[in-house]
Amino acid sequence: MSEQVDCVVVGAGVVGLAVARALALQGRGVMVLEAAEAIGTGTSSRNSEVIHAGIYYPQDSLKARLCVEGRQRLYAYCEERGVEYRRCGKLIVATDEAQRGQLQAIARKAEANGVHDLRWLERDEARSLEPALQCVAALSSPSTGIIDSHGLMLALQGDLEHAGGMVVCHAQVQEAAAVSDGIWLRTEDGTELTASTLVNAAGLQAPALASRIRGLPSQYVPHAYYAKGNYFTLAGRAPFSRLIYPVPEAAGLGVHLTLDMGGQAKFGPDVQWVDGADDLQVDPARAEAFYAEIRRYWPELPDASLEPGYAGIRPKISGPGEAAADFVIQGPRSHGVAGVVQLLGIESPGLTSCLAIGAHVAQLLA
Repeated sequence: MSEQVDCVVVGAGVVGLAVARALALQGRGVMVLEAAEAIGTGTSSRNSEVIHAGIYYPQDSLKARLCVEGRQRLYAYCEERGVEYRRCGKLIVATDEAQRGQLQAIARKAEANGVHDLRWLERDEARSLEPALQCVAALSSPSTGIIDSHGLMLALQGDLEHAGGMVVCHAQVQEAAAVSDGIWLRTEDGTELTASTLVNAAGLQAPALASRIRGLPSQYVPHAYYAKGNYFTLAGRAPFSRLIYPVPEAAGLGVHLTLDMGGQAKFGPDVQWVDGADDLQVDPARAEAFYAEIRRYWPELPDASLEPGYAGIRPKISGPGEAAADFVIQGPRSHGVAGVVQLLGIESPGLTSCLAIGAHVAQLLA
């Protein structure tokens, strides 16, 4: 016999925890089921920890709207809850004259998305801010920042538990079905639950979980693609106080320089299409391409200064050569299954957007 619960959120990454918190603060009874041994061990622990401004995404997309709203919510939340962050700003740089047009297009896109604080810098002004930088022009984004992502997830979990919710680890959902009184679930250890609401926030595993929900029409189950992003760390300190981003490439934002809360510089992620979510080793041979990319904006990068760091996998629902898919947030009005919300393709800027995604899902279910 299955236990009756109100809301089940599958996945205790930053987005799942933010959704669970939002539902619990509405007075819902919330249980988060996490397959791993702890919160935030997947994509949420293997990213750049950047608070994005909302610059690059197509106008009126969920990514654009939820990133801009999420960034504002996130800075306020960090202040309120004492989560460590730094509003360090970033420079998006054109390294040759041919990229000026792309930089101007980025500025127009940002303005359309509601990002009104970008400032155009010519070479000398950019170099006055960052003397080691090589560029012909740059956009300054003062509202970009960095965050302690694990500290954020602990704060979200604390809010959830204070509101009466709970996180259960080692609880992989094996199968699910729409039944007369809700959504029936069975976990790997044989536990059975029936929930009035199910939120699929399983990240890399979200399409696979969707395929296991009996009664969900197959056209609402996207194909999963895996775009690995490798990071290399810098031996020694970088001569930059801001994040440095080249003009973006097709599947990512280019090999950019970011800083962590301790000031350690890292470079990445690149884009490497792989066959599964478990390919997390960084191939040292990829450093050669990193040196070439980085030296376009930092010519003085020392030889032998890059060390393999870590890798993450983007949970994509669009493949190589395709335009990047928007976030997909499906509620009952989309797929017709009462009580089910699916979060699919929640890649970057998912961390920045997490509180806005939580509010969006809570409103969808209100």
